[in-house]
Amino acid sequence: MDDLKFGTRDIRGNWTPNARLQIAPFWLGKLNEMGRFLIDFIWPWNTFHMATAILYWVLIIPDMETMQTLAWSWALWLLAANSVGIFLMYGAIELFYYARRIQGRRFKYNHKFPSEHPSNVFWFKSQNLDNFLRSFLVGIPIWTAVEVGVLWCYANGIGTWLDWQDNWLWLGMLVILVPAIHEIHFFFIHRLIHTPWLYKHVHSVHHNSINPSPWSSLSMHPVEHLLYFGEIVWHLIIPSNPVVMLFNSHVVGYGAINGHIGFDKLELTDEKGLDSHAYAHYLHHKYFEVNYGADGLVPLDKWFGYWHDGSKEADERMKERFRRKKAQVNAKKRLGTLAG
Repeated sequence: MDDLKFGTRDIRGNWTPNARLQIAPFWLGKLNEMGRFLIDFIWPWNTFHMATAILYWVLIIPDMETMQTLAWSWALWLLAANSVGIFLMYGAIELFYYARRIQGRRFKYNHKFPSEHPSNVFWFKSQNLDNFLRSFLVGIPIWTAVEVGVLWCYANGIGTWLDWQDNWLWLGMLVILVPAIHEIHFFFIHRLIHTPWLYKHVHSVHHNSINPSPWSSLSMHPVEHLLYFGEIVWHLIIPSNPVVMLFNSHVVGYGAINGHIGFDKLELTDEKGLDSHAYAHYLHHKYFEVNYGADGLVPLDKWFGYWHDGSKEADERMKERFRRKKAQVNAKKRLGTLAG
């Protein structure tokens, strides 16, 4: 595919899409765009997450009686399933698009590959190895532990759990709402860990990967892992079903890769590419203080003034916000000096 038909490349080789990011069209009254939006909403990513949730429920999750007791046997079985699933999904993209580089740098936002630039901020000076180890030694175990806790609650009647036969309408609506729940939860916990102390001691671990790649997706500080995967706990508060909870869990776990693929499209054939939906979060890794949510399904970034759509106008708004912030900090310093 010719990526220059879809975007531009600067003198350094960094690629930028021509199309600007947009919030969900129903917020703008653009009902004529709803057809395309719904197709992108359903296929392929949310379809994948629901399919894997159903497979887990049928093949991985033990019966109610087993889950009534916390035991290493079924917890480790779930941990193994999560580890293998992440390894296969993330690893396939890492292998083909980062190791073998089957599409070169086409559609790659940052022209550099992480393996080309060792850094002391990473374990063993390697972003890939650091991100991989943090994901598998810390991230996936914490994700699994949260899932085990919620499934144990389900088996012991803690929370409001509904069956599909009598509650199909509400549960169907809840499935549709899960991506919105994810975006709202992620925005607020993400904005929280960007406060100075938490950023320095917690979130900076994730932001060491300025040029993210698939293994960056779940590379976080343990506190951030707990906040991030804690989204699943909403299903103890909202009347739900374990399959819907697993769908939400996979939106969080498997879906973390969407913002970290590093390519706008993954070429499948010479003429067809898979949209990654990575650009909004890539801009967050690039500029740090924009796009705290996802890609505008619930446009909290737009409402709070953090939205960056990739345009030069958004760049100017961001720089102006940074100038105001710097002026406020300097004013406080001057007042402190006068008071002293």
